[in-house]
Amino acid sequence: MITGLDHIQLAALPGTEDALRAYYVGTLGMAEAPKPPSLATRGGWWFEAGTARLHLGIDPDHQPSKKSHPGIRVTRIDAFAARLTAAGAPVTWDDDLPGHRRFYSTDPAGNRLEFLEAVG
Repeated sequence: MITGLDHIQLAALPGTEDALRAYYVGTLGMAEAPKPPSLATRGGWWFEAGTARLHLGIDPDHQPSKKSHPGIRVTRIDAFAARLTAAGAPVTWDDDLPGHRRFYSTDPAGNRLEFLEAVG
């Protein structure tokens, strides 16, 4: 039986490591989580904040998806959007989900991310 979502895996091209770490830790405010030694040799990183866990792996053939994305819950969404904008990340608002405010952005590898906050 499914009880929850443990993590989501995204991919990135080689050479984007420093920009991605700066984005996920510095811009988004996530913490880098240690990988088990048996997995650390594969490269990539694990990031977490609250109950959100995101894994990034290196893939030399990575092609960012224009549609698929993780949905990441946030608080104080306007301040969060301003934080991303100040860091140079794109912010595209979308008002089509009833009961929520949300926007889309992309990480330095081109991965699409949705940030949302329930309203009401």
